[in-house]
Amino acid sequence: MGVLTKALILISMVVCLTSVAHALSGQAIVSSPPYIPSTCYGSRYQGVMIAKQHISMLANGKACGRRYRVRCLSGTNKAIRHACTGNTVDVKVIGSCQKCGPNELVLSQEAFAKIANVNLGRVNINYEQI
Repeated sequence: MGVLTKALILISMVVCLTSVAHALSGQAIVSSPPYIPSTCYGSRYQGVMIAKQHISMLANGKACGRRYRVRCLSGTNKAIRHACTGNTVDVKVIGSCQKCGPNELVLSQEAFAKIANVNLGRVNINYEQI
């Protein structure tokens, strides 16, 4: 194996590990419509692939519009099989939630359905800013 091939393999491994290191763990909670008004955008419609974060994570509005890629890891009850769809979803932060924790994202019903069974209401996730 040539030096160039070895270097490319090493660079690829570092890039993959860096990507994994930036993922945060937490939980996603499903939210039903209506999604407006929102903390960040008032009455302006932002679509349905949206999320809310704990008020402390909103950083005085600096997090408005931040985008996350979210992946379901498992149901909160490990006995429930097939909680996750195996897909990821990209969401946009549109506001804050008062009753969620700093490691929780409140996802629209449509966004939650992309990654998990909506009837569960809450799942374990990894998410990263994109």
